[in-house]
Amino acid sequence: MDLNISPERAKKMTDKTFYVNNLANNHVNEYVNLEGERISDLVSYTTRVASYNHSTNKMSVYGWHSNTTAKHINSFLEFYGFDKCTKKELENYK
Repeated sequence: MDLNISPERAKKMTDKTFYVNNLANNHVNEYVNLEGERISDLVSYTTRVASYNHSTNKMSVYGWHSNTTAKHINSFLEFYGFDKCTKKELENYK
């Protein structure tokens, strides 16, 4: 299976983009992946920092970045019904 997706195709795959709590410098891209699962990716500035899989109810956090990004991640966690995390918890999120 070819997983190289052109930017044009990726844009068409994104169902919607929105902001969590109207915080600056972040947004959520929600889409259906190639396996048919609905995914929401949190992008802080230009970096994907967390993802939520609606099909499996699994949250993934991709480490600690900055205090501002931690605020973005914690808003994202709360938005999807997860608990906020400390810096140490974000660094080791499973």
